[in-house]
Amino acid sequence: MSMWAPGGDGGGRPVLPVAAGPRETGAADGNGADVTGLAAGEAAALPAVQVLGRLGGTEAGLSAAEAARRLTVCGPNAVRAHHARALRVLGGQLRNAVLILLAVTAVVSFFLGDRTDAVIIGVILAVSVGLGFVNEYRAERAAQALHSQVRHSAVALRDGLPAEVDVTALVPGDVVRLTLGGIVPADLRLLSTNGLECDESVLTGESLPVGKTTAPVHPGTALAELSGCALMGTVVRAGGGTGVVVATGGRAEFGRIALGLGQRQPETDFQAGLRHFSVLLLQVAIALTSMILVTNLLLHRPLIESLLFSLAIAVGITPQLLPAVVSTSLAAGSRRLARLKVLVKRLVCIEDLGDMDILVTDKTGTLTEGRIDFLAALDPAGDDSDRVLLLGLLATEAAPGGGDPGDGGAAVAGAVAGANPMDAALWRAADAQARQAGGYTRVGLLPFDHERRMTTAVLSTSGGERLLVTKGAPEAVLERCPALPAGAAETLRARFAEGGRVVAVATRPVSADLTVPRATDERDLTLAGFLVFLDRPKQAAAASLHRLAELGVTVKIATGDNPLVAEKVCADLGLASGGTLTGADIAALADDDALAEAAGNATIFARVSPEQKARLVRSLRRRGRAVGFLGDGVNDALALHAADVGVSVDSATDVAKDAADVVLLEKDLGVLADGVAEGRRIFANTIKYVLMGTSSNFGNMFSAASASAVLPFLPMLPGQILLNNLLYDAGQLSIPTDRVDPEQLRAPSHWDIGFIRRFMLFFGPISSLFDFLTFAVMLGVFHAGPELFRSGWFMESLATQTLIIFVIRTRRVPFLRSRPSLPLLAATLGVVAVGIALPLSPLSRTLGFTAPPPAFFLALTGMVAAYLVLVELAKKVFYAFPESGRPIVRRRGHVHHVQRRAARFSHTGSLPGGIARP
Repeated sequence: MSMWAPGGDGGGRPVLPVAAGPRETGAADGNGADVTGLAAGEAAALPAVQVLGRLGGTEAGLSAAEAARRLTVCGPNAVRAHHARALRVLGGQLRNAVLILLAVTAVVSFFLGDRTDAVIIGVILAVSVGLGFVNEYRAERAAQALHSQVRHSAVALRDGLPAEVDVTALVPGDVVRLTLGGIVPADLRLLSTNGLECDESVLTGESLPVGKTTAPVHPGTALAELSGCALMGTVVRAGGGTGVVVATGGRAEFGRIALGLGQRQPETDFQAGLRHFSVLLLQVAIALTSMILVTNLLLHRPLIESLLFSLAIAVGITPQLLPAVVSTSLAAGSRRLARLKVLVKRLVCIEDLGDMDILVTDKTGTLTEGRIDFLAALDPAGDDSDRVLLLGLLATEAAPGGGDPGDGGAAVAGAVAGANPMDAALWRAADAQARQAGGYTRVGLLPFDHERRMTTAVLSTSGGERLLVTKGAPEAVLERCPALPAGAAETLRARFAEGGRVVAVATRPVSADLTVPRATDERDLTLAGFLVFLDRPKQAAAASLHRLAELGVTVKIATGDNPLVAEKVCADLGLASGGTLTGADIAALADDDALAEAAGNATIFARVSPEQKARLVRSLRRRGRAVGFLGDGVNDALALHAADVGVSVDSATDVAKDAADVVLLEKDLGVLADGVAEGRRIFANTIKYVLMGTSSNFGNMFSAASASAVLPFLPMLPGQILLNNLLYDAGQLSIPTDRVDPEQLRAPSHWDIGFIRRFMLFFGPISSLFDFLTFAVMLGVFHAGPELFRSGWFMESLATQTLIIFVIRTRRVPFLRSRPSLPLLAATLGVVAVGIALPLSPLSRTLGFTAPPPAFFLALTGMVAAYLVLVELAKKVFYAFPESGRPIVRRRGHVHHVQRRAARFSHTGSLPGGIARP
């Protein structure tokens, strides 16, 4: 009996002795137990019994009360915190050198007598910062809510019984179970192992799995050679085991590395692009600001006025609300995805979904209905055979009614409840044969595993004879049959070609002393026949595959099925196959580069093991592709960890859901396509804001800089520039709601600073051209003084830099072939209306405006219309030339994977203090 039996003793496995006995209450540290844990290297060098003694625990684990007490002492098993903090968000808004310098200059101006302008500048700055703060804080709260919904758990012994425990609640002394595909939740000193191997690449960079034992190692052994410990953050690649927690959180080896990288989430490609863009605009702002300041000083204008004007220009160029626009887009995207039945565990997962250009998925339930139906039981010649069906029933792992198959057909429902899909289909379709099973007694069973791909049972007949029955993958069973009956190969090939899932059944007589069969007993078999099942192609799958193809996502199938079956399903659904690789083919490709080349061309990967699925994903990623993996079983966990974005379904096994970044509430490729499209829609809308800032907005600021050098007065007061920028930014907060043209979703988009720079240099001068035209009209036609000139240009600059969104948001003809969203349309027109109304309002004098003559509005309408038409024509010219950018190859390094793994060890509070940080 396992140590996981209740109580851990009293007929079960004995509890390992410890010097001070079991610890049930808060006396543990009073008796010398180290409740804060041990270093993994120290624990690995000690016998397991001694480690338990040092921790004041037993092999039966801790009591719930003791675990709670230790949690207050050690703190949570976490290396990340995701609590939304208002002060931190506000600090990020205020951590802007230009804003700080502008505020300081405004204060100086106030005390030097220019109080009205100083107050106006202060109010506008406060509103601008407040606008950014509110939107970013709301996005932070959305991210926190998202994190709070995600729970990663481990199975630990509490009060002597196995219980699911949140990984952040584990403490030193907890005894934890490890299973295939799971993440090791803390540093563990192993107590028992069963073929346990761990992938420790997140710590050591080595891709080969490391075998684990319970034996102590020599003191001072290197981290990569601690065979007696399973280390936090590593992945169970094979086997299983149990271990006692020796270190948690920042005291664990992985925790120290993760904390050394900082507590913030890793910078994504998307965020890096934002940073590079901001640096580009900052460089432009510094150049313009310096030029303006020097020019105004050479013209002997007041220092404070010149400084305020220069800094206001810098504020106008820098994209203050870009972080808020991005955060708002991601938060709104997560809510939309939830409505589309797609749950993301972290906001940045939306970007990962949009980046995905290869999807590796299983076949069952995605391309097929996922409902297995039994079709026929055939002898080797292809004729119907009740005997083969009866033998198949007797070799199922499920037992009717919780008993033995020999209990008869009355308990078929019980067998179905505990069976795998194929066995359940077999029992549902075989009532008569189920009753005949009463003549047999099953005396032993060797369950299915993915190495053998078979199940074997030992049966006893009413006459006392014993028969070994093996049922499994045809390739595995047939190679254990010395001779094949005539016609067997043709029968099998025909059923595969029809798309049937085939299970072979074979037998041999065994001696009466054989009870529990072993793998070595699966030999010298005689083929009895075949069981044929059908999992029909899903009707909606063809449309889903077509939609993914439209999104530029290449779909590849990884299945444990026969290659002919997978090819038939793909053909039925119209998925063009680039070739098939079997598990044997993959095993023969020892060189990863050769596998990457072969995997890039193939579409179907059949008869592949869990390790081969993970290797396949890693090979595809070696070519710089963004790879998603969709799986729902324990055997998919390794591949889910290896993918750029792991996708599972709500009905999946706990291990698979725990490994995934994204969970689909329906196992439907159409739902996944919605997620991919949403990720790309968010990027496309963010780029719209960027292109606005580098075209009309930049042009207007350049025009202001140029005008200040030739006019006897400032073309716009500092407060007016800031007000213009505030209105402009407020209108753009609705961009995340905008529609996106289908062609913008057809492939992943990436930041291209060269493209943005070309866009700025091409469209910026067009904006400046119309600004200069406005200057000529104001001075030559209306003979404007400073107040009228500023009023007219304020209206024109705000209208052009705001309305241009309707032109640059699409490569199509705006409104006729691509309509904006209603919120964007309303916000943009509302901002223009406010900008025109201000010079006509009672606030006009306070803001330094005056009402223009009626004829000006006719000129304004003509100039804005001409500007938008010219930009539309220029857009056709600009996009007529092919983009020269090289294809984006994304290679995420070791730091990215450490950070991604660290995200699962996070909680809403602060991290415990006193933890060493490298």
